[in-house]
Amino acid sequence: MNEFERWQGRFAASDYVFGTQPNAFLKSQAPLLRAGARALAVADGEGRNGVWLAEQGLVVTAVDFSPNGQAKAHKLAAERGVSIETQLSDLADWEWPESTFDVVAAIFIQFCAPPVREKIFAGIRRTLKSAGLLLMQGYRPEQLAYKTGGPSQIENLYTSELLRRYFGDWEIVQLKEHDSAISEGSGHGGMSALIDLVARKPSVG
Repeated sequence: MNEFERWQGRFAASDYVFGTQPNAFLKSQAPLLRAGARALAVADGEGRNGVWLAEQGLVVTAVDFSPNGQAKAHKLAAERGVSIETQLSDLADWEWPESTFDVVAAIFIQFCAPPVREKIFAGIRRTLKSAGLLLMQGYRPEQLAYKTGGPSQIENLYTSELLRRYFGDWEIVQLKEHDSAISEGSGHGGMSALIDLVARKPSVG
């Protein structure tokens, strides 16, 4: 079974694998968001984060490669009285539009090996507008001991050093490593080794 088949299978169930509530870290960044801003939700799956961003008044594009996930995202958006745009694409092949988004939300997108991660991080750098905001949360290598979610490949996990390597030339508003209990559906639950990044792309002009 390849990754596409695996995620299509996970998202085929009627329940939401990671729940319908937004990621707690993302929600905590609400004061930084402004209505009318354009937001990109990366690998948004069943839509919990993209829908929440739309509820805050942002104009949301959610990218994912699972049709099953995106169908559930639209269903969730309709139930919440908002709308989101979805684009069906493998992120390794997606054409990241240049200087298009005010906010990029990249929450637990560690399904890819380092070569694809390079493309995705380069895409994030490309697609954010001047002074745009990156909101990212992921697992650290210590997560392998907790086994409460995330990939089993250590090379897919984040460290502060790794994130600084890619985004250290931006304004680092927050870079925090912590162990915290999370509850996000059946997919993520329990004590977890997390890392949070809030970074702002430099202003031009």
